[in-house]
Amino acid sequence: MEIISKAAEAFISLFNAGGATFMGWVTGIIPLVVCLMTFVNSIIKIVGTDKVESFAQKITKYTVLRYSLLPMLAVFFLANPACYTFGRFCKEEHKPAFYDAAVSFVHPITGLFPHANAGELFVWTGISAGVAEAGYATAGLAVRYFLCGLVVILIRGILCEKIYAAMAKKA
Repeated sequence: MEIISKAAEAFISLFNAGGATFMGWVTGIIPLVVCLMTFVNSIIKIVGTDKVESFAQKITKYTVLRYSLLPMLAVFFLANPACYTFGRFCKEEHKPAFYDAAVSFVHPITGLFPHANAGELFVWTGISAGVAEAGYATAGLAVRYFLCGLVVILIRGILCEKIYAAMAKKA
């Protein structure tokens, strides 16, 4: 009988832990995400949607900006998954590489700007919790994750563009 009782207690403790985690999100990360989303949308409205789109169109002319700044702005302003719509500013032959860069950046931005990929916050919170438990600050990790992400998306964008061009020649 005691084994059944302990198994039941262990089973319920899983749900208690889940409930505590959920309450932490409700009182912590969810209000933060909502405020960040409101702030970002306000900036877009203040600056003007047409100006934001015009700027995005101009920077697609430069490879480095097309696969670094454009995906970063897209993920920051529109968040995942709407950020991929910024691909409309790219030429057809650049769209696959832009998508690759943008999809590769939705995690690295989350440490600094959780609104950008709120659905996948568990990745960042899991990593940062381990880092915090080890006694390190998570702010430095978030900045390094962000900067490393920018380098990675630039490399991926350039390589994907070259691969696409080679495959398009064969078709």
